[in-house]
Amino acid sequence: MLKITMPAEASKIISRLCSLGHEAYLVGGCVRDSLLGLVPKDWDICTNATPPEVEEAFNDYRIICTGLKHGTVTVVGNDDRQYEVTTFRKDGEYSDCRRPDSVTFVNDITEDLSRRDFTMNAIAYNDIRGLVDPFNGRQAIADKQISCVGNPNDRFNEDALRIMRALRFASKYGFSIDGKTSEAIHSNRELLKRIASERINVELCGLLSGSNAANVLLAYSDIIATIIPEIKPCIGFNQNNRFHKYDVYEHIVRVIESYKGNDIIVKMSLLLHDVGKPQCYTEDEKGGHFYDHAKTSYDLATRVVDRLKFSRYEQDSITELVLCHDGELAPSLKTARRWLNKLGEEQLLRLIEVRRADILSHSDFCQPECLAKLDSFTTYLQQVLQEEESYQVKHLKVNGYDIMAFGVEQGKRVGGYLNEILNLVIDGQLNNDREELLGYLSRRIKNE
Repeated sequence: MLKITMPAEASKIISRLCSLGHEAYLVGGCVRDSLLGLVPKDWDICTNATPPEVEEAFNDYRIICTGLKHGTVTVVGNDDRQYEVTTFRKDGEYSDCRRPDSVTFVNDITEDLSRRDFTMNAIAYNDIRGLVDPFNGRQAIADKQISCVGNPNDRFNEDALRIMRALRFASKYGFSIDGKTSEAIHSNRELLKRIASERINVELCGLLSGSNAANVLLAYSDIIATIIPEIKPCIGFNQNNRFHKYDVYEHIVRVIESYKGNDIIVKMSLLLHDVGKPQCYTEDEKGGHFYDHAKTSYDLATRVVDRLKFSRYEQDSITELVLCHDGELAPSLKTARRWLNKLGEEQLLRLIEVRRADILSHSDFCQPECLAKLDSFTTYLQQVLQEEESYQVKHLKVNGYDIMAFGVEQGKRVGGYLNEILNLVIDGQLNNDREELLGYLSRRIKNE
């Protein structure tokens, strides 16, 4: 019989409930991940004990009673992990397409598993019975397939967020989605408009972070267009340009696929970097053009990240990359300093990743030259960073007090002089040497 190794505290919770005459099992994601050979983050437990009975059974533990309406008691183990212990239940109506209006406690583990989303998540386990798998979830995992428990239309009408969960799982695990479930995803996509933006955000970020994201984004472009309507015009939009081998939407997807990092700010900027192209399209004898598309994409991206409730820092970072993604990264010390001054080190390194992924998704003939140019810029950038060259006012060997010592009153003029000499240092016309800078300022202010 298969045995799942669980944390000692999870085993104690199950054992104590069973010793009191109840049933108790690991359930859901922790069982699925264990069968996949992964280490679960959370260990959830289901039981036929009612919430008061669970509280009584663990009166020597710290208890968090935040989910009592739905039968969940959180037991804080001696390992400081939180274990959600939920009573077997069946759900009432889902009037908001997200959570049941009411739940009824039941005594049968199979009835509890029947309310769950996907067969791979409808498996329970304890050391006595082993796996309880009435919907063949273990086989679904072996087949790398996502299938709804029961009627997919019912499952998605109960909780429309399950549509995004299916896509996230397919992206994360590299699973396919079975035909009936896939059909129901497409036909029920409008239900996603009833789901809170914060929840969509979490699932979308999880989808983008998966190794199979590109295949999911291509197969379910209508779902992405439902949660991000601004992207719909990109789907199937032919670029008619020799530098591009994909339509706008597939180019976006291939750019995401080309980026091998894990920074969600980069991934979201890649998803949105060309979203404004269809609005900017013009055509002449040389083909299609998208003049100023970065600015239009920035405007659309600003709406998207605000609507999806990203943090202010994330919003500013994502949209800044969208705005700058097509900027010239000419290989020189001067350009490296200029971009560092504009974006700072962290954002500029992100922009390089954006540019690299973008280039890798252009037509093959133009990639080598563009990548070589980007690599050269990166070399200059590293030189600036290693030599701690000046690219911000704070790096200058003089400050505002030095300028006021020449009789300049505190205010905008002081900042103006600082920016002036910074630009001269960046351009290589002045060295960041205190005596040289003071000499320049003395002459400049005296001759004004």
